[in-house]
Parts: sequence; structure tokens; C-alpha cells
Amino acid sequence: MDFSGAVLDVDGTVVRGDDPIPGAPSGYRRLREAGVETLFVSNNPTKAPPAYVDRLGAAGYDVTAADVITAGSVTTAYLREHHSDDDLLCLGAPGLLEQFADAGLSTTEDVDAAEALVASIDRSFDYDDLCTALWALDRGIPFIGTDPDVVIPAAERDVPGSGAVIRAVAAVAERDPDVVLGKPSDPAIAMVRGRLPYPPEECLVVGDRLDTDVALGARAGMTTVLVLSGVTDEADLAGSDHDPDHVIDHLGEIDRVLD
Repeated sequence: MDFSGAVLDVDGTVVRGDDPIPGAPSGYRRLREAGVETLFVSNNPTKAPPAYVDRLGAAGYDVTAADVITAGSVTTAYLREHHSDDDLLCLGAPGLLEQFADAGLSTTEDVDAAEALVASIDRSFDYDDLCTALWALDRGIPFIGTDPDVVIPAAERDVPGSGAVIRAVAAVAERDPDVVLGKPSDPAIAMVRGRLPYPPEECLVVGDRLDTDVALGARAGMTTVLVLSGVTDEADLAGSDHDPDHVIDHLGEIDRVLD
């Protein structure tokens, strides 16, 4: 099979923290040399695509902002389509709020005025935030999650992600989110297809997560490649219902898929 496009996860696949994962830059270059257009897709909602240009560039990847989609990108687009006139109560990082402001979305800290609740990774998340979420959702307003990642790879060890905050809010409110965006959601798939306009069978999805990267690829009809350089190991794979088309140790072994 000759591939035309490749979706590449970021954390755990091409970098850990700000450092390149060993072998991954050479795998990225091999994809480009094979004529494969690459799109970096991250479930990190805290930074807009331009923030990835310097980060990935310093790690050995030739990237423009147009080559990046994040959970923040997907969430902002979704909110502009479905909640453009709503006052949003957001449990999230300052970087997410900045993306909303740049998109012309309105946010509020008033529990009684909020018309939708957005939950995301927030390193200052605390008991008061749980109270705020509970009281807001008691009013029956929409409940939106930016992405499902419960843990995320960091420089030294894994740390809690958006999914941890979303699950905490869901538990206290006794209510599931109305939608969780980022990978592998339908809005994320639609955004990927808009950036990689090739038949699904000509596209790869490479990532370290079964329930987001591999799930997105399977739902989109693309060839899935699991790398064992991030949060998933062979024991996780053996106990999972997800069945990637290929399993490699790291992106540097992508020739095993291309050949």
C-alpha cells in the first residue's frame, strides 16, 4: 500500500516533554521522504497549534501551525458551531480560555449565568471547582469535555489529564458529558479529514493510545499503528478490545509499515 497521509500523535509518539523520543525524528523524515503528508494531532487542549511550531521544531520536526490539530482546536470549533452565543463556564487551563477568547467565545465565572460547562485539564482544579461544576450542572446545562485522556505522558512520569477532571465532575454530578471532544470523536475525525483530503485507506494513524489514536483510525477507516513508546505496553494491548493493524516499538520503525 502506498500511503498519502499520516496522522501523528504528539506526546508519547514523537516527543516526551520537550525531548524527541529516540528514533521518532528519523521515522518522521522517512514518512516525508516517502511522500506522505503528515498531520500532528494532539489531545492536549491547553495550547493552540502555533505553540507546537517551536516545540516540535526544536525536537527535530519541520512543522507549521497548519500541520497541527489539538483538542483545543476541535473544542473551539465545536463551541463556535453549537454554543457561539452562550456564556461558557470553563474548568480549564489559561491557554484554553485564551483560545476561546481568540475565537470570540464568551466565558463566565457565574454559576447561575452559565449556559454550558466545559471541563478540561486544570492543574489548579480543587474542591471548590467540583462545587461549581455540581451547581452549574444541577441547572441542566450542556456538559462538554475537551478530550478523554485520563493520564498523559510528561517528562518524568505520567500525570492526570482532562479525563481525570471530566470523570470527577461526572461522578459528583451523576451525569455523563453530552460530548467529549478530541480524539477519537467525530468532530476530530471531521477536522482530520478536512486537513488530509485523501481516501481513508491511503492514511495512517500513528499513536501510543489504544482508546484515542487507534480508535480514531479504526472509526475513520484508516490504517492504525500503535507505538509502544508512550502510555501503552504489551500487557495493555493484550487486555484491550482494540486491535491495531501494526504494532512497533517507536516511530523510527515505520519502515515496517511502509515496506
